[in-house]
Amino acid sequence: MKRLTGTNDEIAKILSQEQLELSKENLDAEATVREIIERVKEEGDEALRAYSKKFDQVELFDLQVSDQAINEAFDKIDRDVLSALQNAKANIESYHKQQLETGFEDQPSQGVIRGQLIRPIERVGVYVPGGTAAYPSSVLMNVLPAKIAGVKEIIMITPPQKDFNPAILVAAKMAGVDKIYQVGGSQGIAALAYGTQTIPKVDKITGPGNIFVATAKKLVYGLVGIDMIAGPSEIGVIADETAHPAYVAADLLSQAEHDVRARAILVTDSEELADAVEAEIERQLQTLPRQTIARPSIENNGRIIIAQDADSMFELMNLVAPEHLEIAMDKAYDYLDKVQNAGSVFLGHYTSEPIGDYYAGANHVLPTTATSRFSSALGVHDFIKRIQYTQYDQYAVNQAEKDITTLAYAEGLQAHARAIEVRHDKH
Repeated sequence: MKRLTGTNDEIAKILSQEQLELSKENLDAEATVREIIERVKEEGDEALRAYSKKFDQVELFDLQVSDQAINEAFDKIDRDVLSALQNAKANIESYHKQQLETGFEDQPSQGVIRGQLIRPIERVGVYVPGGTAAYPSSVLMNVLPAKIAGVKEIIMITPPQKDFNPAILVAAKMAGVDKIYQVGGSQGIAALAYGTQTIPKVDKITGPGNIFVATAKKLVYGLVGIDMIAGPSEIGVIADETAHPAYVAADLLSQAEHDVRARAILVTDSEELADAVEAEIERQLQTLPRQTIARPSIENNGRIIIAQDADSMFELMNLVAPEHLEIAMDKAYDYLDKVQNAGSVFLGHYTSEPIGDYYAGANHVLPTTATSRFSSALGVHDFIKRIQYTQYDQYAVNQAEKDITTLAYAEGLQAHARAIEVRHDKH
């Protein structure tokens, strides 16, 4: 792993440059994705079938996954996997139900009513990745908050497979997905955004995917809503001399195995720990089934940052603004106030990041590539709209008339002012 040392300012400049390079990667995919989106807009289902044959090597006749296939998945699924999904579902629901919002109304002065309505989004499309791994956990994390929010219809798309992992279909049924379509990539995002002969147009798209999926979501934003533009998976670990090298190494590898572009970053004030973690990473890589993915991730994108003290460790990690942040320190909870930028935080030596991926209940769809500086984990709030309302009676309008018209005339918008003046009681 590449080591970064120096002053905080010097390290900050390096991190900023690396993050800039990451953001440029998406630009390389835009031309290809634009072409795919345009073809799906024009040809609909025909384009989806062509791209499935080209990219997935699957010839599709029915885009929709049948009820029979979903029911058969319940017969095929391992009973332990089913039990684990049921327990995870309960935890995810109990956590996200606490995010429910209520509207409000007040009467700040005579004749004035102000308020806010909470309404669910009508139809949501959820993208569930395929590729090198199957993610039933992503199904639960995307769908359950939408159901809790009250979304009326949830459409799921996932890349076509000759034999679907039954856990994907079971998780979808369990979470409350209404329809499942076997289409992936940027063509799937285009289908959700524009609609085809078979797939209905949605109002918002959520769910992580590869660089082509992320780029497609960026390009259709505005026509539909999106949750975020997700980049490669990331983990940041803040660790001092109390950390266990084997634990830290395992946790760094837990994200490195996702993607060769994934980032694993250790910030520590102990060079001895840094050496021990590096040795552990190499030892654990030797027996890791996904070594061909994790090793290039670690070697090309892994970083060990040597900081001066605890305050410096948090200052630097806040600049990284990682998707996942572990605090591998004694009394880790006491340091929580020092966290400014992170998607999800895992406290203490035993709270490994996969606890959040699968089980604890907090969402694992998280902001990446330093976007936790301004965005948050997926939640119930992503599936609602807030609608404002206001009522002024004639008395209240008369009381506010001078202020409103003064501002309108100051902005040179005379019709705005007249719309108030025409309601004065002399009329």
